[in-house]
Amino acid sequence: MAIITLTTDFGYKDHFVGAVKGTILGSLPEVNIVDISHAISPFNIQECAYILKNAYRSFPEGTVHIVGVDSELSRENQHIVVQVDGHYFVSANNGVISLITSEITPEKVVEIQLPNTQSGSFPVLNVFVQVACHIARGGKLEVIGKPFDALKELKEFEPRVSNDGRTISGNVIYIDNYGNVVTNIQRSLFEAYRNGRDYELTARTTKIKEIQKSYNGIINFDLDRSQRKGPGDALALFNSAGYIELAIYKSDLNSVGGASTLLGLNYRDIVTINFS
Repeated sequence: MAIITLTTDFGYKDHFVGAVKGTILGSLPEVNIVDISHAISPFNIQECAYILKNAYRSFPEGTVHIVGVDSELSRENQHIVVQVDGHYFVSANNGVISLITSEITPEKVVEIQLPNTQSGSFPVLNVFVQVACHIARGGKLEVIGKPFDALKELKEFEPRVSNDGRTISGNVIYIDNYGNVVTNIQRSLFEAYRNGRDYELTARTTKIKEIQKSYNGIINFDLDRSQRKGPGDALALFNSAGYIELAIYKSDLNSVGGASTLLGLNYRDIVTINFS
């Protein structure tokens, strides 16, 4: 059974998600539609890429992923289809694909050129759905577009290494439902420059000297409960996606707060690691 996923910043208040799903089902009644997220912050390319990059690999090869963030057509925001890692991404050329494919070379990229189609103000419905259904039926990419070699890259979100390899500077790229703060510093980059040295992670006024492998890694269970670190304490860890994440142990963003509020961290803020 064909699978089409949806990742958008549409939210659920408006008709957009329902209209897209209804149109897909009208064309392919037996397709399996899966929502990855419709809660992407408006026009937040980095957030979209982080969520989609860490979700798509869980789907079978051949899955078609519709990316509905900043999708309005312009001369600088072309509509494209990218075949990569056995999957198909239908998106605008806004940088999200280059972030997803930062470690994998796309197998094929085409610019969408459908005859007699106006994208208008709702291109996900008017263009992306047609293309996704065509691919889900087994259609060829050559039928819907021409080869394209100008994927937009977002260089500003790459971590920077300086001070002769003694400093890594990254940015906050995502804040999750718990208020945990995800940076763009991956474990592979950290290990490549650590070389066994001690280190200190700095985020605003917070300084952390150990990166955990799990959230409860900060707890020394050999100590009495009154002496342990625990709920409310700040920590850093390598999350399941392989990125350095800052968290407050057992935080609740809707009550006591999370790392984003308690540590005063927001999207794009700088996080630095210094090796000694």
